[in-house]
Amino acid sequence: MPLLDRIAPPLFIFIWATGYIAAKLAAPYADPLTFLAWRYAGVVVLMLALALAARAPWPAPRAMLHLAVAGLGIQALYLGGVWVAIRQGLPAGTAALIVNLQPVLVAAAAPLIGERVSPRQWAGVALGLAGVVLVIWHKLNLGASYGPPLLLSLMALLAITGGTLYQKRFVPHFDLRTGQVVQFAASLAVTLPMAWWLEPMRIVWHRDVIFAMGWSVLVLTAGGISLMFYMLRHGRVTAVSSTMYLVPSVTSVMAWLLFGETLGAQAIAGMGVTLLGVYLVVARK
Repeated sequence: MPLLDRIAPPLFIFIWATGYIAAKLAAPYADPLTFLAWRYAGVVVLMLALALAARAPWPAPRAMLHLAVAGLGIQALYLGGVWVAIRQGLPAGTAALIVNLQPVLVAAAAPLIGERVSPRQWAGVALGLAGVVLVIWHKLNLGASYGPPLLLSLMALLAITGGTLYQKRFVPHFDLRTGQVVQFAASLAVTLPMAWWLEPMRIVWHRDVIFAMGWSVLVLTAGGISLMFYMLRHGRVTAVSSTMYLVPSVTSVMAWLLFGETLGAQAIAGMGVTLLGVYLVVARK
């Protein structure tokens, strides 16, 4: 097995988990859609420069359309939905639980793209979800009615699930540089008008915002998104999506180290359950 195939999943989990840390740093100083619009613009500039310098191949017009559709789900609707829902008051734990239903939906829809999910893998999907609930249980607040923020989180869940399946089905192979130019340009074209319409477009270039923006563009996107696309290209979508289950555990450890957030015995037990569930999904027979 190539080295990148071995290190891609744990590296992706670590990078993806830092997204919540970046969001927490930027939240006091930037409106969510405005921050995301700046982030998408930064990614377009970065990836376009890399593509032009390397003379990377551009996708055909039909593939561009497929990439744009998948990008709107994986980037614009998913990130926008989660960030705005949390800004409108939905507890982060509740949003995380909703979004972490993705492996369940992906496993259920896998036959549509020609993948079979075994009983062992279904058991792993269920165990992984149970572990996530244990990890974030103390952060959940499901008793109140949140209306629009809850719907936004559900939209984000459906968007990233649909975008992932769509990309795997219609455009699994593309150059990561030019492909991300297309996806993030499409996301910017949708997010920027929404930010102008819904927000005062406030962004204060505090050092936390600058760090969060740089990290989001250079690491979360250039590293995290590229790794996710690489894994989708070389693996089964059910196994790739199941790695998302480990993100709340890693984020909880980071928040404990950086912000002093509580990390109790129940959360630690949940991490173990989640790890076992993901192993059942991705392990070879």
